[in-house]
Amino acid sequence: MDKLPKIALPAVFVLIVLVIIFSKSTVTIGSGEAGVLYKTFGDGVVTDEPPLGEGFHIVAPWNKVFVYEVRQQEVFEKMNVLSSNGLDIKLDASAWFQPKFNELGKLHQEKGEDYVQRVLLPTIRSAARSVVGRYTPEQLYSSKRDAIQAEIFEETKKIVDDEYIQLNEILVRDVTLPPTIKEAIERKLRQEQESLEYEFRLVTAKKEAEKVTIEAQGKADANKILSASLTDKILQDKGIDATLKLSESPNTKVIVVGGGDSGLPLILGNN
Repeated sequence: MDKLPKIALPAVFVLIVLVIIFSKSTVTIGSGEAGVLYKTFGDGVVTDEPPLGEGFHIVAPWNKVFVYEVRQQEVFEKMNVLSSNGLDIKLDASAWFQPKFNELGKLHQEKGEDYVQRVLLPTIRSAARSVVGRYTPEQLYSSKRDAIQAEIFEETKKIVDDEYIQLNEILVRDVTLPPTIKEAIERKLRQEQESLEYEFRLVTAKKEAEKVTIEAQGKADANKILSASLTDKILQDKGIDATLKLSESPNTKVIVVGGGDSGLPLILGNN
């Protein structure tokens, strides 16, 4: 019984050491994450093998695992850029991105865990300044925002593709012009709109006048043709036809043929 404490103490010590070694030898990778293995007594960062995926992993206690988020992330950036005529423009943009999974080891080795600050954001700023510098404030305010967004995306993607970063989208959320420039542009746009409305009213009025003129001319031509075709003989024939129809009426009593000045029949004795 006296020997039991002497045996228990080393056993407890060994157990504690084993627990520490086991805790240092395991790593759990969470959902949407991946791990980069660093071999202390090997070649350092493992770049020739895929990173550790989600779940439980056992590694040597002297090695390290650096965990990265590999699902899509978003970063916001507010920038001051210059337009083509040198005016200061405030640009708010965000980027959707994620590290390239199979190249995560190279990203960690060459760029580090703060790769967003080291690579992505400086590239977005540079691309934004380059693109916005091609446009006037009026173009930035009105019609070119989608084009600017697409160009910033293309220029940024071209660079970060070689830096082990997958760029999914660039979103230009706001373009803020100096107040005086914004007011001048809005005033010009209002004047252009009013001018277009005035021109539209003129064109509409002109077309309406042309329509009335054409209709009047058509009626005049029709009357002219009708007048030219109505001879005395035709009028007389039509009068006779009308008289014959009236004679069939029960109210007609006496018809005098050829009683009128024009030679047309007279109808007498109507009730």
